[in-house]
Amino acid sequence: MSLYTDYLNEIDARKEQGLNPKPIDDGALVAELIEHIKDTSSEHRNDCVNFFIYNTLPGTTNAAGVKAKFLKEIILGEAAVEEISPEFAFELLSHMKGGPSVEVLLDLALGDDESTSRQAADVLKTQVFLYEADTDRLTTALAQGNAIAKEILESYANAEFFTKLPEVEEEIKVVTYVAAEGDISTDLLSPGGEAHSRSDRELHGKCFISEKAQQEIEALKLQHPDKRVMLIAEKGTMGVGSSRMSGINNVALWMGKQGSPYVPFVNIAPVVAGTNGISPIFQTTVGVTGGVGIDLKNWVKKVDEDGKAILNNDGNPVLEQKYSVATGTVLKINSKDQKLLSEDGEELVDVSSAFTPQKVEFMKAGGSYAIVFGKKLQSFAAEALGVEPKAVFAPSKEITDEGRGLTAVEKIFNRNARGVSAKGALHAGSDVRVAVNIVGSQDTTGLMTMQELEAMAATVVSPSVDGAYQSGCHTASVWDTKAQANTPRLMKFMNEFGLVTGRDPKGEYHAMTDVIHKVLNDITVDDWAIIIGGDSHTRMSKGVAFGADSGTVALALATGEASMPIPESVKVTFKGTMADHMDFRDVVHATQKQMLDQHGDNVFQGRVIEVHIGTLLADQAFTFTDWTAEMKAKASVCISNDETLIGSLELAKSRIQIMIDKGMEHENGMLAKLIGIADARIAEIKSGEKPALTPDDNAKYFAEVVVDLDQIDEPMIADPDVNNADVSKRYTHDTIRPISFYKAEKKVDLGFVGSCMVHKGDIKIVAQMLKNLEKAQGKVEFKAPLVVAAPTYNIVDELKEEGDWEILQKYSGFEFDDLFPKTTARTEYENILYLERPGCNLCMGNQEKAEKGDTVLATSTRLFQGRVVADAPDKKGESLLASTPVVVLSAILGRTPTMEEYKAAVEGIDLTKFTPPLEKPAGAKSAHF
Repeated sequence: MSLYTDYLNEIDARKEQGLNPKPIDDGALVAELIEHIKDTSSEHRNDCVNFFIYNTLPGTTNAAGVKAKFLKEIILGEAAVEEISPEFAFELLSHMKGGPSVEVLLDLALGDDESTSRQAADVLKTQVFLYEADTDRLTTALAQGNAIAKEILESYANAEFFTKLPEVEEEIKVVTYVAAEGDISTDLLSPGGEAHSRSDRELHGKCFISEKAQQEIEALKLQHPDKRVMLIAEKGTMGVGSSRMSGINNVALWMGKQGSPYVPFVNIAPVVAGTNGISPIFQTTVGVTGGVGIDLKNWVKKVDEDGKAILNNDGNPVLEQKYSVATGTVLKINSKDQKLLSEDGEELVDVSSAFTPQKVEFMKAGGSYAIVFGKKLQSFAAEALGVEPKAVFAPSKEITDEGRGLTAVEKIFNRNARGVSAKGALHAGSDVRVAVNIVGSQDTTGLMTMQELEAMAATVVSPSVDGAYQSGCHTASVWDTKAQANTPRLMKFMNEFGLVTGRDPKGEYHAMTDVIHKVLNDITVDDWAIIIGGDSHTRMSKGVAFGADSGTVALALATGEASMPIPESVKVTFKGTMADHMDFRDVVHATQKQMLDQHGDNVFQGRVIEVHIGTLLADQAFTFTDWTAEMKAKASVCISNDETLIGSLELAKSRIQIMIDKGMEHENGMLAKLIGIADARIAEIKSGEKPALTPDDNAKYFAEVVVDLDQIDEPMIADPDVNNADVSKRYTHDTIRPISFYKAEKKVDLGFVGSCMVHKGDIKIVAQMLKNLEKAQGKVEFKAPLVVAAPTYNIVDELKEEGDWEILQKYSGFEFDDLFPKTTARTEYENILYLERPGCNLCMGNQEKAEKGDTVLATSTRLFQGRVVADAPDKKGESLLASTPVVVLSAILGRTPTMEEYKAAVEGIDLTKFTPPLEKPAGAKSAHF
């Protein structure tokens, strides 16, 4: 059977799902289309013409290469197609973004036929996705006196690819659609359980919110054909949780505009809004699509005569509505005056934060990528011509304040800033390009990162990137048909692109399904580094890390850069003494609670948490930085003592060496290079040349939080509060309760110890508790299932060497087997211990889940509705988050414990301890890792 016959069969199968033909990325299939197009007697010719024009993916896909070559033949008169004139062929090339299309355009522009050359040059002037191979051809032609090359470069130096675009419309008419009350997670927009379909945009769009919501949105579009539907988080923040690009892709698919008539299901310009604005990680993806993100401020705190907030019986501020955004409300956004108006023109709220000069550029260009590449292209052309680039783009916002010190993140940004004109150091609020040192791509967004790299015509990782890793952890639990279809091709693509990969495309080393955040934390070997990763929990305890969408990851891989404002910082310090029976996870939860108690509002949201945690090794400190995603912080920076940092770097070196020993080194020598960087950094610290990163004494912070360890005398639990009468208070991470709140009456249906929040010490705690309970009771019986998933294989290997794995095996009713991995997800659990494969497991929610309606107590990070556990018809599923000892004991008891039961169970256990750093660092560090 031919590929085209296979494609027709696939089309028939997709019709049954209500889907259109899948966009084509296979060059061999496009070659068959062309044969039918050339054969005027073919019964398939008309369909093939349409598939060729409207359904072939652009960029560096195999399909784009074959398409571009045939379009070149049409332009040169070597082939004739009635439906595709040479002029139309040029138009099609103009929508193909780069790679083979730019190569063809350069061939034509630098050729001998003057008419064709000029047409090709006119198209090239609109293109921005040029790489070194392309720009080298232009500079060579310029040096040879080619007038067309000079003309193209002059156009680039003047940024005509941007200036000749239409301006952003002054008035944007919208009709509202309230998706939900309270914070809206990207999991609602793109469920984790549907991760396998993300690269098939139309299919993935079927999982957006709900079928009922989709019907309501379509009805609004029919009722208001002249307006755009604005998606709203009422009384909440839009786009919290994961940083998945598929969330905004789905919003754009249902509510945006088609980016190109020749590229299906790639939409741009969605309008999204939230009472409390847009989460930082989601705002990035809004910019990628050239969309608009509105901070509504439509609910405000009710105050008394003295201006103090009025509280309800639960101690929460009473809110009052300033104006309604109920579904179906017609509003107007004035992009010039930067105001949100009612249908009648009444001013409702200032929305200037949505229309900064940089964001307006993204909107005009149809997305942030075009701006990033455009600026680089303009700089290249100006340098090639020996002229100053024309002042076209909004200048980088550069805020300096002579005499004012720098926070830690300000220091990191200043070290890595690119293209800065200011003479003084930059402070928070500055908007700059920065070099990216470490990049991580994870497996459920990696297929989209592949597509983005192909779309921007990138072929190899930027040489300025120190380390880049592709994980296999989000699909580690179940080696099902979806994983088998997607993972190998993802690993092959990324390995060829230049990344170290969790799985070897050649099958020569054992598949590593280690949690990506743990790997990135190990390969980050400089506390001054900037890290970008395709997950909101990219929160390293060395350097500063930002969770990002798949597109920003692709951009960082291709260019070694990212553009972002320098965030404000909140300083977190500690006082008092940590009680012996407390675990560091309790300190993490208490930080959030004490912050809310001290400030009322979440001062962490959208800012960097600078945590002075210098006595913990990076493995343990990561528990804090990881949780900052749930605090809604943009990132976190750990301030570490010199000796502690050296210890963390030595540990990182040993783990990188293990990766090398297992055969994971890339042919480009990336892992060995990282060990060299770590050695150099250690030498700097030891010599005193460059001590561990610290802020200046006179740095300016948005706020300061002092965590009193003496107040933490009970284990703390983050509760989704699923039955709160105020739905906006459900499924947030702000409800932190002591264990006594539950009076030992809270039934626990399943316990989970795993995810990126645990380290080696946590798995050792499980083993130690089992030993203690066995010694005291003779044996251990579980009244609820306990699922344990170590985050990395290194940890499993070390536990085996140290004797801890043996007791875990003794009580396990299931132990993972890499020779025979599970092929189907577990749907029912027995009251036993499950030793699952290293990876994300239940925390991800895309493969394994608890039984519907269960109450889960977990060490993980996510408590959003449906993430770890779905609702049953008669009971809401709930995922409560706690420390490892609380989870283990609750699974054994089948309920939350009393304080007496808890203290007895952890007596003598080596919990994760923390001692606040002294004013003068003593170099102390925890020995527990």
